[in-house]
Amino acid sequence: MEEKVTVEELLAKAQKPAEDAMKLHPFYKGKVQILPKCAVRDFNDFAIWYTPGVAEPCKDIARNPEKVFEYTNKANFVAVVSDGTRVLGLGDIGPLAGLPVMEGKALLFKYLGGVDAFPLMIDTKDPDEFIQAVKWAAPTFGGINLEDLSSPKCFYILDRLREEMDIPVWHDDQQGTAAITLAGVINGLKIVGKKMSEVTYAIIGTGAANVCMIRTLRKAGVPYRNIIAVDSKGILHPNREDIETFKEKNPYKYDIAMNSNGEGRTGDMAEAIKGVDVCIAASKPGPGTIKKEWVAEMNDDAVMFAEANPIPEIWPWEAKEAGVRIFGTGRSDFPNQVNNSLGFPGIFRGTLDVMAKTITDEMHIAAAYAIAEVAEKKGLREDYIVPTMDDWEVFPHEATQVAMKAIEQGIARRKLSRGEIYEMAEQTIRSAREQTQSLMKQGFIKVP
Repeated sequence: MEEKVTVEELLAKAQKPAEDAMKLHPFYKGKVQILPKCAVRDFNDFAIWYTPGVAEPCKDIARNPEKVFEYTNKANFVAVVSDGTRVLGLGDIGPLAGLPVMEGKALLFKYLGGVDAFPLMIDTKDPDEFIQAVKWAAPTFGGINLEDLSSPKCFYILDRLREEMDIPVWHDDQQGTAAITLAGVINGLKIVGKKMSEVTYAIIGTGAANVCMIRTLRKAGVPYRNIIAVDSKGILHPNREDIETFKEKNPYKYDIAMNSNGEGRTGDMAEAIKGVDVCIAASKPGPGTIKKEWVAEMNDDAVMFAEANPIPEIWPWEAKEAGVRIFGTGRSDFPNQVNNSLGFPGIFRGTLDVMAKTITDEMHIAAAYAIAEVAEKKGLREDYIVPTMDDWEVFPHEATQVAMKAIEQGIARRKLSRGEIYEMAEQTIRSAREQTQSLMKQGFIKVP
């Protein structure tokens, strides 16, 4: 059993990164920069990289637009795009205040996946204006990572952009969280000896992460009827008094209410959790959002993910005392962290390496199985069901599985073998890490 930690100890530990951040952000004045990737032997080389030599590749691209992937870095550029309306646990703080988060995301992209990501803040709250801005910027990028968009417009924005663009568009709060959580579900159920398609699920919270989680579970083989979803007013079902408002304001929630919950349960969160095998919560931070006595009513050998930050909906030791066998959170200081950073760097690496035109649900499900496989190979335990960020081999393995799925689905511009994909991904990721370490060693990145 995990050692109990007091609230005071947790708060003290939680405050340390914030204190360091306030010192180190002004020290570095940001976290990412642009460095050359071509040789500059002398000033004559600028005649190649710029005018007049650059005109020749420009003319070739004009004749054959696909050549842009060969002559430029487009195939490895990703825009981290946000309007700042739902930043971390901070809410609607706007595009300027959200910029440090997007820079941090770009850093993770580069260090973990070798992806050249760039933060792009959009100063509008109108979803159609946001979509148009992304489309205008798209020629520069090989992929788009949507970040920290408020719900429900995030669903509309993602669906529109996926449909209307020929480069991959991804919303990490939706697909990334779903992929990592699915990996945890796969291995958690493997440990307890249950089948994913046969167990019942309580989904607590119906924001971006869990709406996508429900879609992901279904595509991974879970019957809709086996899922019971809860929002702030209780269980979603067809006879809710507010059901008609969902039709117009949140059609995704309306679909869940009309088609899930095969038992026809009504009532509150406690009723949703009773007698289920898996509980996935992405809702209000705790402790106490989910009561220990409710969890005690779950089936034997239950699997539970309480993903609210900074404090999960229920403490790990309370869930364990209530009978939960496998428990995960979004925190790094408890076992089984559901960490999106295990997903998006590798998923984009594989997507970009085969120049896929989109990221399908099947591709992020392939990533989930790849993540689960890495943990299984290292040895599954009740306190180790998904890899950690130190398990760096997860990223090239995940990239390979994603790329192979893109080729299988006929949406990859490049057809490579499994071995070629893995070698390319591993080399790119290793190079990105070694570049950072080299810059630190030589003093170009100062160590505080």
